[in-house]
Amino acid sequence: MEENGEEKLIAAVRHIAKTLGRTETMADDILQVFSSFDGRFSLDKLSSDRPLPHRRPPADSPPSAAVAPAVTGGGREADDHRPLSLERTIRTLDRQISRFVSSDSLIWSDAADAAAFLEAVDDLLATIHDLDSPSVPTDKPLLDRADDLLQRCMLRLEEEFRAILDRSDGAVISTPPSHDSDSDGADADDDRIPVAAPVDDYNLVIDALPPGSVADLHAIARRMVAAGFGRECAEAYGVSRRGFVDESIARLGLRPRPADEVQATPWPELEDDIARWVKGAKMAFLILVPSERRLCERVFASLPPFADLTFAAACRPAAASLLSFADAVAAGPREPERIFRLVDMYETLRDLLPELDHLLSEQYSVTLRAEVAAAHRALGAAIRGIFIELENLIRRDPAKAAVPGGGLHPITRYVMNYLRAACASRRTLEEVMDEDAAGAGVPPDRHPPSSSLSLQVAWIMDVLQSNVEAKSKVYPEPPLSYIFLMNNTRYMTQKASDCELGALLGDDWIRRQIGMVRRWGHDYQRTTWTKVVAVLRMDGVSAAATSSSAAAVKALRERLRVFNNYLEDIWRVQSEWVVTHDQLRTELRVAVAALVLPAYRNFIGRLRATADSGKLADRYIKYSVEDVEARINELFEGVRRL
Repeated sequence: MEENGEEKLIAAVRHIAKTLGRTETMADDILQVFSSFDGRFSLDKLSSDRPLPHRRPPADSPPSAAVAPAVTGGGREADDHRPLSLERTIRTLDRQISRFVSSDSLIWSDAADAAAFLEAVDDLLATIHDLDSPSVPTDKPLLDRADDLLQRCMLRLEEEFRAILDRSDGAVISTPPSHDSDSDGADADDDRIPVAAPVDDYNLVIDALPPGSVADLHAIARRMVAAGFGRECAEAYGVSRRGFVDESIARLGLRPRPADEVQATPWPELEDDIARWVKGAKMAFLILVPSERRLCERVFASLPPFADLTFAAACRPAAASLLSFADAVAAGPREPERIFRLVDMYETLRDLLPELDHLLSEQYSVTLRAEVAAAHRALGAAIRGIFIELENLIRRDPAKAAVPGGGLHPITRYVMNYLRAACASRRTLEEVMDEDAAGAGVPPDRHPPSSSLSLQVAWIMDVLQSNVEAKSKVYPEPPLSYIFLMNNTRYMTQKASDCELGALLGDDWIRRQIGMVRRWGHDYQRTTWTKVVAVLRMDGVSAAATSSSAAAVKALRERLRVFNNYLEDIWRVQSEWVVTHDQLRTELRVAVAALVLPAYRNFIGRLRATADSGKLADRYIKYSVEDVEARINELFEGVRRL
């Protein structure tokens, strides 16, 4: 009974519209008035050409529902009348939509207008779906008219979409402004984007747009995707958000720079740029990029692959600029002092890659993940190249000029301090070297005797040792060349001890170095003091001379004179020589004293016994045993003696 009553009421409304409406357009206007007055009088029900009503999907239904309204029954008679009804619906929607698209004010400035416009768009999409239905005779002019109306809707929706993005307040990641920027004046703030407070915690996500704006953007995106304008929507989103991302990166003190400009930057200035880059890359990839991913997934929820497409469009240019800086630095000169900043950059990307595996895994963003990995590999190759350059630097160092006094050579000091500092990042350097071995196709050894890094460092040490030995040949005096070898080799051992460098080289290497120092110490004693001690031996004094006091004294006096000359010459010359290591200097003096003093003490005793019970001996003895010891203890001080 209720259904019959409603049908009679609808029939009465139809009759009124038909009677009062002198034209078909006027009749449609009257039906529109009834439709807005009472929800029971929807256009679908009031249309006399549709015997059975059909509901369009609600405005908040999924896009698929918006473009696929339910197909109602009614037989051939209903299908024959449907084109007339669809034409009337198109005219009605044209009037409704034209009112919105021709408005100078933003539709989304009024929530009711926005809802009404979206409802009209949904009706238009449903109507176009009906026109495309195989059960409806093709009416190309009507379909073209509907498509033109849809095009106007999409252009206006895109305009509204951009406006919502532009007017929504966003938080730009920044670091504290430098004092130098305080003098920029108020004019610099005219176009200022709101800036978020600096952060120390990278485990956070920024809500760059308010929830209401996100909901509005999602509603528009659904309609545009349903209408086949997903690419246009994604492009509009990408352009707007790209500006936000670029501004955020700029506030971190980073700007796009061509590779030649980066490589021409003086190294001290570039070091500062790298320090900013390290901090900026972490903030960009750990805060900004995840926040943009989350926002894209909310705006384009259930609309794959547009969420990933817009995310890549918004973030990839700024991220590519960050990575191009890393590539430019990696392609720069292989100067050894650059390794420390390169390690910082390498470690930054290494730590970021696991965080990006899930974030950059879809169709469009996976390319960015590959670019991060490529920059990471480029930095690793640059680090390996620096080790090769260090080796070449050692080889090219000339062996012409001798270091005064056989002291420590600058190349030894530089290389050892450099390796000691570099190997503080042992874990990272081992990763870098192992990557090279893996890239070369070397099968992994489950129990390798040594790492690729330890082999590289050991090779550099061999090159340095060979270089030092070649430089030792510059000295004309063999004893001084041994002093030079001991100084430099002992320094190498000292710098390698108790640090990661020593752990890489191993205990056997340190023992071999100590053994070489000991051997050269013996060689020094042999070439300097053997002849001195030989003078003090009594083997040359004949038994006859020994039994004759006068002959014996004369022979001993001659030997004592030669000894004194030797001692004075050695003292005068070798006091200017240098033994840089305190313990080594003490060890050498002790060894010399142990060799010379007992022989000299024995010699003086024999002289005293021979020279008339020692009365004449004091006339011949210039240096006491204590004096000789004092002279020995003045050796290797680097002080000129007159």
